[in-house]
Amino acid sequence: MTASEPTPPMPPMSKADYVYSVLLDEIRGGRIPGGTALRAGAVARRLGVSVTPVREALRRLEKDRLISYEAHHGATVIDLGDDALAEYYGLRAVVEGLGARLAAARITADDLAGLRDLHREMAADAEQGRHDRLAEQSSRFHLRVVDIGGPAFLGAHARSVRNGVPVPAEASLWLDPEQVARQLQAHERLLAALEAGDADAAERVMIDHIRQAGEYRKHH
Repeated sequence: MTASEPTPPMPPMSKADYVYSVLLDEIRGGRIPGGTALRAGAVARRLGVSVTPVREALRRLEKDRLISYEAHHGATVIDLGDDALAEYYGLRAVVEGLGARLAAARITADDLAGLRDLHREMAADAEQGRHDRLAEQSSRFHLRVVDIGGPAFLGAHARSVRNGVPVPAEASLWLDPEQVARQLQAHERLLAALEAGDADAAERVMIDHIRQAGEYRKHH
């Protein structure tokens, strides 16, 4: 395609894609909590579509392992028990811990400056009581570290792990002021380890940081 040729228009989102994107966002954001039954008819009425695209979207969510089907109950958002949560946070600790270890050897001055900017933004929001923004910012912080350490595979894998397990809004440790201070301190220790190029310390801080988050989630 030459510079003079017009860019082809983006294909419109199908109704099934629309329903899928809405439900995916609501489940991942915790606005539809685990254990909630998803009735195709009710979803169709709420979103102004027919039942057919809703059923297609639900099948896709089942493949994503975000909902399950049971006889006589239909689709239900998966609610993780303690064992599954332990596995989830353990897997995150391994993947993101490895990302931090590799990042310590690869991080550039620009990478470090970007992470520090994001950390300062989080600290400012915490000081102003804007805790509702911190969970998303923390996710960006962690994934940016992993992207630096493992741009070929780890970044995509870390996102896949995170996206498979939504955190209910009320269970977010970023709404707890005491936890906010503790988590930001962990980010500061991680930044120091990355700046020093200390791979062992970076991995250890990340693993401990994620495991502590898992313990909090287990009890909330």
